[in-house]
Amino acid sequence: MAVNADPFWMRKTLEQLDQQEWESLCDGCGLCCLQKLEDEDDNSVYYTRIACKLLDLKSCQCRDYPNRFEHVPDCIQLTPGKADQFRWLPPTCAYRLVSEGQDLPSWHYLVCGDREQVHTQRISQSGRMLSETTVAEDDWEDYLIFRAS
Repeated sequence: MAVNADPFWMRKTLEQLDQQEWESLCDGCGLCCLQKLEDEDDNSVYYTRIACKLLDLKSCQCRDYPNRFEHVPDCIQLTPGKADQFRWLPPTCAYRLVSEGQDLPSWHYLVCGDREQVHTQRISQSGRMLSETTVAEDDWEDYLIFRAS
């Protein structure tokens, strides 16, 4: 009997993933927790260096993930059913990559086994972010870092 050697993210769709597989796709970059601004003229989305008040600025992990909606009601929950809306996610995001039928990058911990590579390779903004509690919302556009593609 032949066994499929492809990793789960290559042989399953997002809808087929169990909860553990789904959660394991997150590389811990924290980019989805950065504040974003939308250009009203062309609907482009721009990432800022301003992080959600719950994001740990060094580890890029939510400080209260299980209760995040109580503190940040407009926090977006990624689900397989919303995969068609993942275009605003950074191009390095595993959820977006898998939804587009692509493989994970070599630095992703599911590939290399090292959760720190996302920071070592400077994919995350670890150490380069500011908390939303320290920057007035009117000043966020001064902290743009990239446009979502």
